[in-house]
Amino acid sequence: MFVGYKAVYRVCFGMSMWFLGFSSLMINIKNSRDPRASIHNGFWFFKLAALVAVTVAAFYIPDGPFTYLWFVVGSGGAFFFILIQLVLLVDFAHSWNESWVDKMDNGNSSFWYAALLVVTAFNYILSFTAVIIFFIFYTRPDLCFINKFFVSFNMLFCIVASVVSVFPKVQESQPHSGLLQSSFITLYTMFLTWSAMTNEPDRVCNPSVLSIFQQITTPTLAPLEIENQTAVVIIGTEEPVLSSPYLQWWDAQSIVGLVIFVLCILYSSIRSSSTSQVKKLTMASKDSAILAEGGSSPDLSEELTGHRRMEDNERDMVQYSYSFFHFMLFLASLYIMMTLTNWYSPDADYTITNKWPAVWVKITSSWVCLALYIWTLVAPMILTNRDFS
Repeated sequence: MFVGYKAVYRVCFGMSMWFLGFSSLMINIKNSRDPRASIHNGFWFFKLAALVAVTVAAFYIPDGPFTYLWFVVGSGGAFFFILIQLVLLVDFAHSWNESWVDKMDNGNSSFWYAALLVVTAFNYILSFTAVIIFFIFYTRPDLCFINKFFVSFNMLFCIVASVVSVFPKVQESQPHSGLLQSSFITLYTMFLTWSAMTNEPDRVCNPSVLSIFQQITTPTLAPLEIENQTAVVIIGTEEPVLSSPYLQWWDAQSIVGLVIFVLCILYSSIRSSSTSQVKKLTMASKDSAILAEGGSSPDLSEELTGHRRMEDNERDMVQYSYSFFHFMLFLASLYIMMTLTNWYSPDADYTITNKWPAVWVKITSSWVCLALYIWTLVAPMILTNRDFS
């Protein structure tokens, strides 16, 4: 497992450096006539060969301080990607709310109002249930004060965000602002809080999900007796190293984190593609991206024979920032690295330990997430000369 964690660090180092290199190369590309644009859109064999080469070379980097330094870089990059996930979740919640409110105004209003109410209530009930579970299993009467602070503060912060979202002044400047978005942010904040607590090195305040189920199914057992740890003597060390059930490749928070990551990436891809663009890519309509010369529709003979010519729609201006696109994938690579290794850090003394820095990265990201969401609510009232539509 120790070697496996380091292998993830090396593979993700190669992948992230690959994306970072392309991000630097693509800076300030304005249109497809720039010679560098052809590298972004083609040369796939050479790019994949470079990826393999960089990844293989990463395994020849001497251990030394590399693991710890890359852990620090990975934690910082993952922090910023968590913020990007928040932006995508807020955008998703706003889009969902606007869609259902429009349907409520134009169609069966009672049905869509009930649907909106059910989803919002479900998110809040799930969040409230999570708070209760946190207090039961992640705190002790005379211990775990930091966990009590995390859960209490974030719960109050979420309540403040929910109340602000329904202020009359906020509703005036943002008619589509409501509790649906706040419920999503509250649920995501509870996930970040739980994820932070699962990285604490104190096993008393950080029970595994397996032990929680054991406590529920066999409540007669004392909580501290459930955490069975086996002493394993590592060659070259004088003291036994504890191997606990926490140190596993897949735990609950990692699986949830990866699911959220995949959903955010999919939503980002779909969101940035309009219906017409999707039709063009799938050639589902006649106004395909493969158009006749000059942008005119192909005649019937060309349509039957399949002879069509490509039209470049980025000759004057690119549709998105190539550099930022690769930088996003650079951060995503770091987030995947930290998630796959459960935010643990392989140390030089052949142990794999939870780290307080990872705890503070996650809990701080939850605070920044809530602060950003509240800012999106109050910004139109403060910056009245800007268009937030």
